[in-house]
Amino acid sequence: MSQLDERLIHWIEAGALRPLDLALMRFIQEQCPEASAPLLLATALVSEANGRGHVCLDLQALLEQPEQQLAKNERDQPLPLQATSTDPGQELAELLQGWTLTSWVQALLASEAVSDERDQPAPRAGSTPLVLAGSATQPLLYLRRYWLYERQIQAYLDQQLQNTRPLAEARITPLLDALFPEAPPTAIDYQKKACAQAAQSSFAIITGGPGTGKTTTVVRLLALLQGLQQQAGLPPLSIRLAAPTGKAAARLSESLAGSLQKIALPETLQACRDHIPTEVTTLHRLLGSQAGTRHFRHHAANPLPADLVIIDEASMVDVEMLAKLMLALTPQTRLILLGDKDQLASVEAGSVLGDLCRSADANQYTSLLEHSYRFNDYPGIGALAQAVNSGQASVKEIKAIFERYQRQDESPFTREHNLRLMQLTRSRPPANSDQDALKKLLRQGYKAYLQVIRNEQPASHADGEVNREALDVWAQQVFAAHRQFQLLTAVRRGPWGVEAMNELATATLKDLLEGSDNLWYSGRPVLVTRNDYSLKLMNGDIGICLEWPQATKNPGRRLLRVAFPDGQGGIRWVLPSRLQGVETVFAMTVHKSQGSEFTHTALVLPDQPSPVLTKELLYTGITRSSQAFTLVFSEERVLQSTLSNQVQRASGLMTATGTGG
Repeated sequence: MSQLDERLIHWIEAGALRPLDLALMRFIQEQCPEASAPLLLATALVSEANGRGHVCLDLQALLEQPEQQLAKNERDQPLPLQATSTDPGQELAELLQGWTLTSWVQALLASEAVSDERDQPAPRAGSTPLVLAGSATQPLLYLRRYWLYERQIQAYLDQQLQNTRPLAEARITPLLDALFPEAPPTAIDYQKKACAQAAQSSFAIITGGPGTGKTTTVVRLLALLQGLQQQAGLPPLSIRLAAPTGKAAARLSESLAGSLQKIALPETLQACRDHIPTEVTTLHRLLGSQAGTRHFRHHAANPLPADLVIIDEASMVDVEMLAKLMLALTPQTRLILLGDKDQLASVEAGSVLGDLCRSADANQYTSLLEHSYRFNDYPGIGALAQAVNSGQASVKEIKAIFERYQRQDESPFTREHNLRLMQLTRSRPPANSDQDALKKLLRQGYKAYLQVIRNEQPASHADGEVNREALDVWAQQVFAAHRQFQLLTAVRRGPWGVEAMNELATATLKDLLEGSDNLWYSGRPVLVTRNDYSLKLMNGDIGICLEWPQATKNPGRRLLRVAFPDGQGGIRWVLPSRLQGVETVFAMTVHKSQGSEFTHTALVLPDQPSPVLTKELLYTGITRSSQAFTLVFSEERVLQSTLSNQVQRASGLMTATGTGG
């Protein structure tokens, strides 16, 4: 075993590298026996970077700050006995000492495993597993498929940004004025501007924070586009709406239906109302997932039949999914991305929405909605989100905002009182006083939906007949009550992670959860962790286990079903035994909460620094709240590093799109 192998194994034991990264390195070693140590190390590091969301490995940035490349694990668990206390990042820095960018690039290009695509105007044919792209001054190392995804996105943008759709002012202005009769709350009507810009584009991005009116803008945009079709004597546009997760799709569907009812369309556009869709699907369903593969039914040779595709929560879309979506669209299909560019990036590789928005000024394909309506009644949440999003806030400033809008324990949420700051002690394991404070928070938060389960359940019948309509109404009431509170965490493991918080919640609510010693029990909330096409359930869907009524003559028998919203106002009931990929979700990570909104969210930060603790994570957690937000933390230094750290993902897309169009 080589010294490099030993070093990588040590990094795996320390949680800074994955076994997958070592396996890829060994594969390259087997295929290219002449592979040098610089090539093998770069292979492991680009794989590791990909696992952390980077599309590529920035070699210059790595040489400048090698100690930041290998993150310590976020498990908050003691390292195995065979591991030393040496920091992997520091070890990497020592290993790279004396290396230069020129010598490293030369070592990479000396192998048949790497092709050189630097400064190439168009990709060349090749099949090497690694690609060196970027430029001579900023070389970027890719796994080939991720390089291809970026090139496919770039090619689509180059094509669509040339395909403008100018409209005569005399055609569009009367319709816009009819759709936006009210005076805007600011000097500029950003929603009207976004509609005008998107209507004349083949590709557009509409971005803005929570409550800035993205959904309302979309409804008016669709009315405008269908009105233009009607005006020209053309058939209505075929429109498809999608979101990354089932949860996000259901929320958008509900929001669109509500917005469509509220918006008073002018008489000239009333006929368009029936052609404004409100049904939203997931991206996987839109493209037609092929079970057991990475392929979809719709692709370049079998494009999606649509005139317009709108994707919500685009910050959650990774580079692979966006590339495959763009490949599945015809050149005539418009694409509009909606999302908050300041939210967390996708779990998988890429930060595409952020990259595109940063390069939007050069290409003029983005509209930014700046005025937020959501927090008018609960301004503390808006003020806190804005301060965190600035990236400049100090702990002192954050505490001042909490103090200004502080609400007392169990007090109602009001305009003046909608924030709460809970600082715990620094002990490990958590002190009894901290446990008690968290238990109280959990009981207050979750008692509402558990009371609906207990008090509103439809009565059983002697003959065992089930009133399905009554059961569906009851389940909807349970879900509505459940959305009143959600506990969020930054990490999965450790004393402040998802696993520990779910255990604490289950123990805390034990007297309200009959049968909670079993795996399945009435009241158990579950999160789907992988797509199940046979059950029409997607990763991220949330269900609640409920007791199915039985004949009163068999009072001892209990039958459980798991209820899931079907995204169209109904309920899908599933036997627990059919659910293989689910986990209890009294607590969920901030990443999993994206696309959701709760009346009150509480976010628990760990007591140790972690690479996942960024201002984007805190901002996303805060903006899941509609009326109240609670922050639970113990270490001020951890809170300060969270406020200061920003998501930085290596990508070649921003530079490329900044010069295109």
